[in-house]
Amino acid sequence: MVPKLLRQWPVVRQILEGGDGTGREAMSARTLALRPKTDGATVTRSICPYCGVGCGQLVFHTGGRLIGIEGDPDSPISEGDLCPKGSASFQLLTHARRETKVKYRAPYSASWQELDLEAAMNMIADRVWDSRERSFQETRDGDVLMQCPTIAHIGGATLDNEENYLIKKLFTGGLGVVKVTNQARI
Repeated sequence: MVPKLLRQWPVVRQILEGGDGTGREAMSARTLALRPKTDGATVTRSICPYCGVGCGQLVFHTGGRLIGIEGDPDSPISEGDLCPKGSASFQLLTHARRETKVKYRAPYSASWQELDLEAAMNMIADRVWDSRERSFQETRDGDVLMQCPTIAHIGGATLDNEENYLIKKLFTGGLGVVKVTNQARI
């Protein structure tokens, strides 16, 4: 008879119980007690925010706290796979160094300062309008032009089709901007 203490060793259990050393016979009681970090969490289906593909994600949360984000195997688009950016969605929301305030560095300054969101938005709007007023061309050589060549817009990868449509309408129709593109083209 094999003593109880010796029977706890995985190699002895493998010899006595069979197996190839990769199953339960190779696991300690502590390993058998381990549970996934998402065990007991609420699961919400979502869409990855990074691009227009629309890969499915499973968002695990409990008690108002995000626990993990994984690819959704039931998604007909991604079938559970996520690109490196989609796989990093969890850190996008939880990283300790995530910026949550508007930062501004004045021209020729060596340091950043925090701005109120409303003040930053007003600053951007003022600069866009000033640039448009200085450079807007209504006509050229007698032809109607209605263009603003000094402003450009580059959209981000997290914008969906509807947002890109509205941006295109605002910048080309409303402001006369002729240089509108998207990060997806780069």
